[in-house]
Amino acid sequence: MLTEQGRLCRPPFDPELAAALPGLPKVVTTFNREQLPELREFMSASRLTTDQLTRGGNVIVSERTVPGTSTSAPEITLLILTPREHKNSRPAIYHIHGGGMVSGDRYSLPPEAPSWVEDLGVVLVSVEYRLAPEHPYPAPVEDCYAGLVWLATHADELGIDKEKLAILGLSAGGGLAAAVALLARDRGGPVLTHQFLGCPMIDDRGITHSSQELDGEGSWDRTSNQTGWDALLGDRAQRSDVPYYAAPARAEDLSGLPPTFIDVGQAETFRDESITYAARLSRAGVPVEFHMWPGGFHGFAQGVPHAPVSRAANSAIRDALERAFR
Repeated sequence: MLTEQGRLCRPPFDPELAAALPGLPKVVTTFNREQLPELREFMSASRLTTDQLTRGGNVIVSERTVPGTSTSAPEITLLILTPREHKNSRPAIYHIHGGGMVSGDRYSLPPEAPSWVEDLGVVLVSVEYRLAPEHPYPAPVEDCYAGLVWLATHADELGIDKEKLAILGLSAGGGLAAAVALLARDRGGPVLTHQFLGCPMIDDRGITHSSQELDGEGSWDRTSNQTGWDALLGDRAQRSDVPYYAAPARAEDLSGLPPTFIDVGQAETFRDESITYAARLSRAGVPVEFHMWPGGFHGFAQGVPHAPVSRAANSAIRDALERAFR
């Protein structure tokens, strides 16, 4: 639907979220290739502190450098958060960070992640993957898959119950998590009990209404999205031969995937592709929990956590994690 001025309509931002938008740096709204150093600096400054990670000593923070596979980097670095009161056979969350495929690192965690470790008694493993454009597809997804394979193989060593292994990612991390779940299915790899996809970046084609309706406003507008996909895919972006491991929305067969949690803001670029993916998973027989948050822009729940809609969104994923690991 178009406005009288010929522009695509979009839902209004939630008032409390809208009040926070002027405080966001421009690179969060509209990102182009020249702003890559600025985006990486912003993501680095947004990482959790040591105090936040350790939760007053209740979470043990460690790292492992592990071998990659023939299709990934020679070595993969994993950040591991373990409850202080550690017991054997704990559930595990394999985390893949966001950042538009071009920024972020293993420390780019949701602010709530350490509380999941402490309160839900899970082990969280966050993978460091190579970033585009220096390392285009398939480097990021192959790195993420290699880390998952190592985790599943060494579950006993880490005190993890590999029968309770979930994958989780937000934004680009959600897209990579969806891709890794497809790889694990197709390669007969680690069995995932659940996938948690927060506002996932899964479609390079830019053909949905929501992928076009934000232009210079909100968070991660259509220019940002195209910049991220171009960095990952180069001149292949939007072509018919893009593999579905690069852009999971292109997968024709979604059967055999694990039970899925998807949430997305109503006023963000990834809204429509998330709705479609949730519906297609459902039609393929996959159990799906789906949330669309009124007036939410991209990353609202992490960026404005005090807003009521953010509190609701953060509570929903925590509740879903708790139910998944019962």
